[in-house]
Amino acid sequence: MGETAGRRDATIERQTKETAIRVHVDLDGTGRGTIATGIGFFDHMLDQLARHSLIDMAIEAKGDLHIDDHHTVEDTGIALGQAVRAALGERRGIRRYASLDLAMDECLTRAAIDVSGRPFLVFKAEFSRHKIGGFDTELVREFFQAFAQNAGLTLHIQNLYGDNAHHVAETCFKAVARVLGQAIEIDPRQAELVPSTKGILA
Repeated sequence: MGETAGRRDATIERQTKETAIRVHVDLDGTGRGTIATGIGFFDHMLDQLARHSLIDMAIEAKGDLHIDDHHTVEDTGIALGQAVRAALGERRGIRRYASLDLAMDECLTRAAIDVSGRPFLVFKAEFSRHKIGGFDTELVREFFQAFAQNAGLTLHIQNLYGDNAHHVAETCFKAVARVLGQAIEIDPRQAELVPSTKGILA
């Protein structure tokens, strides 16, 4: 299900032998998140993504958590990316680009985005430990890879410094949320135009 006439929202349902996921996004929301993946820390990060992007997100995921969290995190990234891509439609009127340095206590993370239709991820962040609670820190990159690939985003994330693994992960999600929210805003000066000299973003 794609963009609703006059609105920028979409619903994606994805079902495999490993996961069953339903995602709804409203790009012109207020940042409400209704998140249930069965992974506490991941739910917290997705809630930050919704809140700071001002995208309303309803995400329900059921996965093979008895094996590990990998399939659920990656497939949630895929479904969320597909929903954002569908809701963007032709990407007409969007600002397209944004960048930000985001601070949280001792930690500083930079994010830059091009809502280009051309997926690419650069992720440079190191974690002081392999787990935050029961959550594998390597899954932060896996989520953003799946999300950027399926949303059609060029996304650069770099943690400049920070000691606390929770803070490093959280600043990654918050920084991406902020630049995503800014880049998909409608610019009233070009509300009917695709922001590309090519006339298309795909």
